[in-house]
Amino acid sequence: DEWLESLYPNQIRSLNDYVKYSTLIKPLVKSLAQSILKSGSNVVMDFPGNTVAQRAWLKSVFSEIGADHELVYLEVPDEVCLARIEKRRNEQPERAATDTENMFFQVTKYFVEPSADEGFNLTTLKLNV
Repeated sequence: DEWLESLYPNQIRSLNDYVKYSTLIKPLVKSLAQSILKSGSNVVMDFPGNTVAQRAWLKSVFSEIGADHELVYLEVPDEVCLARIEKRRNEQPERAATDTENMFFQVTKYFVEPSADEGFNLTTLKLNV
């Protein structure tokens, strides 16, 4: 999100904007992550993986270079997510346009829970707080 705001200031106001601009930086993110992985360091990707297609892109980052991986799926109730979004919006007022309950539900309606058949080393953490 910091990169998107730096590269495209004040241009992300909707889910469509986010999809458009995040797609533009994916090649850069992928190249950088692969370079770091090749050097022997770990990379933590905090990138949307809500759909099978989004996770396929994430998988390509490590699989193309034969790097180890782990997909950590945080299973969190909506009310906890919404409380965290509200807190973040209050702490970072510049996110007020996108960190909304409406945006949360726009995004989560596309969510597909990760499954073992996607080929990830999957760890699921159930969080209630």
